[in-house]
Parts: sequence; structure tokens; C-alpha cells
Amino acid sequence: MARGKPKRPTSKRTKAKAKGKKTAKTAKIAKPIELYYWPTPNGFKISIMLEECRLPYVLKPVNISKGEQFNPDFLKISPNNRMPAIVDPQGPGGRPISIFESGAILQYLGRKTGKFYPADERARVEVEQWLFWQMGGVGPMAGQVHHFKNYAVETLTYAINRYINEVNRLYGVMNIRLKDRPFIAGKYSIADMALVGWVNGWERQGQDINEFPNLKRWLETMKARPAVQRGMALGLELRQGIDMKDPKVQAVLFNQRARAS
Repeated sequence: MARGKPKRPTSKRTKAKAKGKKTAKTAKIAKPIELYYWPTPNGFKISIMLEECRLPYVLKPVNISKGEQFNPDFLKISPNNRMPAIVDPQGPGGRPISIFESGAILQYLGRKTGKFYPADERARVEVEQWLFWQMGGVGPMAGQVHHFKNYAVETLTYAINRYINEVNRLYGVMNIRLKDRPFIAGKYSIADMALVGWVNGWERQGQDINEFPNLKRWLETMKARPAVQRGMALGLELRQGIDMKDPKVQAVLFNQRARAS
């Protein structure tokens, strides 16, 4: 029976070197991003992006119906009392960073990962203009439809029609834009992620998606993406049992005024 070569005794130096390699390897493991979130179209923007980029994250629910967005600890992260917000423990320079405003978060994550937010200036401008168009148009206008059509105590026909018509106009802009391109900025990007949660609520916004065939095709394509499905399913169970017409809930959500300090 052949005998193998005798094993060399492991020196302290060798052990220390091996331990150092293990420690360095462990240090490279990404710490999860903290996602301060509630399942709404604005929240979906960030959950979708995190899922698309396969970034590790931990969910930190912010129950806006109970006023948790006003908690002092959350205000340190989001001074506007709004979710979503994130804390990245491994931000620039390896130091933690907190970010509020969904558009700013999408841009940050795009730069961090190099995904869905092009580095080329011309392509980046194309994405940014449609991202800001969503932030200043589709989101606020659709949100007003939701409010006056579904939550307002009084039925204000003028307000309802005003915002339904504006959302209809914006849907028309998207429909024309998507006539000759698969996604809003050409290639799939953070601009599409920002839009899908809002467009998915077309029925509640008094719209008929069949009037906008290119937009309908885009919405179906978006909703077929597994990461979009996971992102838009995140935390839906948290909303169950909440009555948005409860006066106590409405007082928290709709009667906010400036804080004294």
C-alpha cells in the first residue's frame, strides 16, 4: 500500500493568513439595504428596482394609515414624512447613506449597480426626462383622481373630471411614445419602473386601457417580468383590513399641515 507524502505542520503564520483571507471575504458580503416602504405605486418603484438588481434588502414597513411616517426616527431618514426611503449601510465610501424621494432613490440604485440607468449622457437624459415626467405628471395627477374619485367625503364632479381628463391626456402621451419602442425611454429603465405601478391602476383612474393599445402592450410586458411581479406583490397583505374611508385614517392621510418644529 503506497503511502502519501506526510502533511506539513500548519504554521501560525499560515493559519493567520488563511484567517485573514476568510475575514476579507466575509467583509465583501453585501449588507442588506433597509427599505422603508408601504405597498403603494410609489413604494413599488423601489421594490421593483431592488428585485430587478437582485440587491439584498430588508423590509421596514411604514404604515401610513397609522401615521408611522411621522415617527421621529423615520423623519431622520425622510424629512418629508413620506415613504419610500432607503438606508444603504454600504453607501459611497463604504459609509451608510439614507435617501428619500423615489426618483432620487432610483437614480442612486442605478448608479450603484450600473443597471437600468445608462452611463452615456444622451441615453441618461432620455431616461431622466421620462422619470421626471412621471414624478411631476402621472403620479400627482393619478393620485388626485384616486383621492377625489375614491376617498373624498364630498363628490366634486369638477375635480373628478379635471383629473380624469388630465390622466387621459398623459396616457395618450405614453401611447404615442410607445408606438415605435418597447419601453418608454427605448430600453428598459428606471423610468418604466416608476410608471408601472401607477398605470396598473388605470381602472381606478377612470380610464379604459383598451383605448391605448401601445400602452396596454407595454403594461402587459411589464407585468410579465418576474421582478416586477415580486416588487408589486411585496407587503400587499399589510394593507388588508384597512378602511381608507375611516375618518381616523383619512385624518392621518389627508389633513396634514406644517409641523411646528
